[in-house]
Order: sequence, then structure tokens, then C-alpha cells
Amino acid sequence: MGRAVTLVKDPVPAARKTLPAAPATAGRRGNRRENLAGYLFMSPWIAGFVLLTAGPMAASLYFAFTDYNLFNAPKWVGLDNFTKMFDDPRWQKSVEVTAKYVIIGTPLKLLLALGVALLLAQSRRGQAFYRAAFYAPSLIGASVSIGFVWRSLFSDGAVVDRTQTFFGWHVGGWVGNADWVLYCLIALTVWQFGAPMVIFLAGLKQVPRELYEAAEMDGAGPLRRFWNITLPMISPVLFFNVLLETVHSFQIFGSAYVVSNTYCGPADATLVYTCYLYQQGFKNAQMGFASAMAWMLLLAVALVTAVLFWSQKKWVHYEEDAR
Repeated sequence: MGRAVTLVKDPVPAARKTLPAAPATAGRRGNRRENLAGYLFMSPWIAGFVLLTAGPMAASLYFAFTDYNLFNAPKWVGLDNFTKMFDDPRWQKSVEVTAKYVIIGTPLKLLLALGVALLLAQSRRGQAFYRAAFYAPSLIGASVSIGFVWRSLFSDGAVVDRTQTFFGWHVGGWVGNADWVLYCLIALTVWQFGAPMVIFLAGLKQVPRELYEAAEMDGAGPLRRFWNITLPMISPVLFFNVLLETVHSFQIFGSAYVVSNTYCGPADATLVYTCYLYQQGFKNAQMGFASAMAWMLLLAVALVTAVLFWSQKKWVHYEEDAR
């Protein structure tokens, strides 16, 4: 006879085998603690942003529509500050000077930076020294002391005046000449080409050497390799430098203020936008008018930035597009 097999039922119910889930409230408490710790570490930055950036911006936006002289309570005037601004010939002069500074100084600075970066991208002895030497002006160029030095170099009878006189060019010092003092500022900003140079150099290092070798085998010369390989490959870096330097040029103040000896140049030749804004806000105590100027500058920079971002679709090439 065969043995009967008796199936023994598990005495422990299946419901008892599953471990009880952790309460949802415990998970929520843990998330709250983590969030609280994160906000605690961010609190210095948040406080600084609210007190030093967002708060003053909101206040200046309100002052832009008021008559405020720093001593009396603001009086709401609506769009009067903007109307007065467009009718002000000195404001128009500041726009003209700033536009000329941006249009001439920014391309020259980027061209010099790219040219030096192309030279430094080649392996040669003392390469580290040359990179540091060319980058140094970017670190010290924005200081007030360099502004005084620059003014001394371009004054009457100084080094630049004597040098150009030696070559038969008699125009005197650039600082006191209304036709040349702005070019003195442009020369100063071009001299500070070190920062974009380093960025260009980093971009050049990322260009595959195989592309140049293939182009050489096809008989492409240096100029064609630069135009068809180097520029398209570093176009994102070029766009970044153009955007950064353009925005920076709109904000010029320190060098213009120091080189022109706080007068913004002879015949307002170096009356850049921020210099006139400073005069209206702190010298003439027209803080409402100055606030309106500040917001107009912000809108102008935003517009230029938007145009640059729109135009990048036509000349900036990314690796994702190639794929």
C-alpha cells in the first residue's frame, strides 16, 4: 500500500509574514529635516539675495517712476523720468559714447584674444610663462591704480605722447583730446584680453587633431583650415565670449571715471552711460532719474542678449547638431 502524504498547512498566516510598512509620517519628517537643513545652509545666500539684490532692484523700479532726491520722500511722477531722459541731450550723448565703445572695443578685444590664443595653442618653450603674462592684465586692469597709470601714460608729454611725436604724429596727449580720449579707454579694455584668451585657448584644445590632418591631406592651407575647421569647432566658445564681453562693455564705469579724472572726459567725450547715471544719482541727487536710466540700461542689455541668442542659430555649431 502506498503511503498517504499529508500536506501540513503553514500555521503562520501570509499576512503575518509581511513586515509592517514604515509609517508615512516618519518619511515626511525625514524629508522635512533634509529640507530644513538645506534651507539653513542656503540662508546666507538667500538673505544676501533678498537684501542686496532683489530688494534694491524692487526699490529702484519704484524710484524710476518717482521724483526722489535722497532727502525728501519720493513723489510719484509716472513716466516723466523716461520722457525727460529721451529729451536730454547728455543722455543721448552717453548712449552714443557707450555704443561706440561697445562696437569698437569688444571686437578688437576678442580678435586680439583669439589671435594670441592661436599662438599659445602651439607647443613651445616657456608656454606657461606666456599664458600667465598675457592673462595678468585681466586681473589688475579693472583696478583704480591701473586707471591712474593709464591716465599718466596718455597725458601730455607722457610716454605715448613722446613716442608718437618721435614718429611725426603730433596730436598731444590722448586724455586731454576730445577726439582721442575714448580710444584711450578702448586701448585699456583691449589690453585686458587675458580672460577671453584663456577661454579661447580651452576651446582650441578641444578641436580634434584628426580634422586638421585630414584637411592637410586634402591640400587645405592654414587660412582654409582656420575658416572651415577652427571657427566652426570653437563657435560655442566664441558665442560665450561675445556675449560676456558685450554685456561687460555696457557696464564700463571705473576706467572711464578714473582716466577722465571724474569729469567723464573733455566735452563729454568719455561720458559713458554708467558715468552719467552716477552723476545724476549721486552728484545731482536725482535718484529717480538715475533709477530710470538703470532700468533702461537693463532693457538695452536684455535686448542685445536676446538678439545674440537669436543669431546663434545661424553661426554657432554644437556637437548635438552634427549628430
